[in-house]
Amino acid sequence: MPKGSNLLSDLWPLAPAGATDWLLELCGDGLTGFMPPAMPDAAWVLNAMYEHEHGPGDVSHHEYRRARLAGGSTPRDIVGGIDLDAVGVVVVGGGLGRSGHPGPGWRRLRWAELARRTGDPIVPDGLLPSYRCFPSATKSGSWPLGITPPTEGSLDRETWIRLIDILTAHSPAGPDTRCLAYYNPLTLGAVDFDNLHVRAGRLSDAGILYDMPEADLADFSPTNLWAEDRSWILCTDYDLWATKVAGPPALIEALLDDTGVEAVRLPWST
Repeated sequence: MPKGSNLLSDLWPLAPAGATDWLLELCGDGLTGFMPPAMPDAAWVLNAMYEHEHGPGDVSHHEYRRARLAGGSTPRDIVGGIDLDAVGVVVVGGGLGRSGHPGPGWRRLRWAELARRTGDPIVPDGLLPSYRCFPSATKSGSWPLGITPPTEGSLDRETWIRLIDILTAHSPAGPDTRCLAYYNPLTLGAVDFDNLHVRAGRLSDAGILYDMPEADLADFSPTNLWAEDRSWILCTDYDLWATKVAGPPALIEALLDDTGVEAVRLPWST
């Protein structure tokens, strides 16, 4: 493996201009991510959520924050001069960007398990995996303190690692498969379509894309990752709780059958 202060540039140099032209033609605007159709099949890999060993509890994330504010044990949330606590913004409990296992005392809570518990569908008909899922599990939009819901805009660490393993097993050249990774402008903190951020590298080196040394990209997994021969592509939309993977049926069936990821087909989004 190359040595030096910037492994990212060595392993994943910037791709030539025009690398996303085919995606723009296929998918349209890529502001939050280039969302592919089935190629010829597709499934959604769901971001992980976690539950504390003592259960979800009766207190919501929002109620907990209000109690801490009242007790003076936490500062007010002020963004752009606006006091979000004063204007009544609900503390949902999730987040934006990368995430991982919370640590001791927590276990992964499968979407299917929560669906059985609440009676809500895993994903409501016609919708995509997002904050609109599992309304019965929340209190006025805020999750129980004992549940860490999925984050938006990025795969969690454990799912990313397992997904790369599965892609490697179903790619034309295995770990040597040439790939491209695109980061949408929102992950860069700016909207700049004149300088799309695309990098090219090998699938075996995809691990560094999750923990990039560059500060401006450190909070997100790639928005899109695809094999250079376009045999498969994934999209992690900035506003969603899941990643769409489009590719051959064997890859999609492997995702649906794997116990390390949780994946579903959404007939209305293939």
